[in-house]
Amino acid sequence: MKAKKGAILALTLCMASQILCACANQSGAASDKIHIGVTYYNQSDTFLNGLLEGFRQELETLKKDDLELTMTVRDAAGSQRTQNDQVKELIDAGCSVLCVNLVDRAEPSEIIDLARDNDVPIIFFNREPVAEDLMQWEKLYYVGAYAEQSGIMQGELAAEAIQSDDTIDRNKDGKIQYVVLEGEAGHQDAIIRTENAVDTLKNSGIELEKLSYQIANWNRAQAQNRMEQLVSQYHDEIELVLANNDDMALGAIDAYKKLNYTESTLPVFFGIDGTDVGLQAIVDDDMWGSVYNDKEGQAEAMAKLAVAVITGDGMNELDFEKERCIYLSYSKVTRENVEDYIKYSGEGAAE
Repeated sequence: MKAKKGAILALTLCMASQILCACANQSGAASDKIHIGVTYYNQSDTFLNGLLEGFRQELETLKKDDLELTMTVRDAAGSQRTQNDQVKELIDAGCSVLCVNLVDRAEPSEIIDLARDNDVPIIFFNREPVAEDLMQWEKLYYVGAYAEQSGIMQGELAAEAIQSDDTIDRNKDGKIQYVVLEGEAGHQDAIIRTENAVDTLKNSGIELEKLSYQIANWNRAQAQNRMEQLVSQYHDEIELVLANNDDMALGAIDAYKKLNYTESTLPVFFGIDGTDVGLQAIVDDDMWGSVYNDKEGQAEAMAKLAVAVITGDGMNELDFEKERCIYLSYSKVTRENVEDYIKYSGEGAAE
């Protein structure tokens, strides 16, 4: 009887050992394969497409023999409800970490609840959630840039142009008549970019007269349409166009080209983001300047963070602010230095 009990005990211990080994192997396998789910607000956004391509390339560089990285990308097409559904689908598909560019930065709660219930970390990017929302759970992160910095730099660029070229004030009234093309109604980044650009101009001693502002939803075609309406109303009175991003600045330029305005009657145009098409517009002298949004730096930070939150390796190498946020600095782009940024954007390495 004692022998029989001993055999049973040995068999039980052996089975327990096998179960523990199996769990350990599964745990190891989980960190050996990282499936990243990405959802972003709209695939028509030029800057975000460039950022995600850079993110894809950065993930390739982080792959190792013992680490497989895969990515699934979803376009929310401007619908927060769609994005919420996409997050659920990505979690159900086994994604181990989510990268979310919110449609509505004020409505992340459903996404956060889904992720927390399934213990899937989230890296929000480009559109920063409200600070209180980001504190809902310790596995929420943000990668992006300071919106106010981009507005300040755009204002500085415009002030430098106006102070160096008195022909911008075409009617010689001592004031600059301007219009603003804004990203989204009520969108915090759009408001911050506009306010800081205008305040910086005023603080630089530039007297301004606002003719109008139009919402163009970060979109080039919409910006062209809005600008055509403004030109039909103000004709050649407009001396300065401040756009919240390059695509809208380019849309404004498209409007003037379509209407066959001569160079002497064109306003000066300023964008933000330093997209490839925006940089080319500076080279072509269509746009005076832009503010470079470091998509390469953001892509690198997102990729390293996505791996680190799962493997636990490399978190101490990341430069966090406010505990779980990573911010990359903007920089000013003009005709004098645009070639440096084209090389940086094209090769993924700074000079």
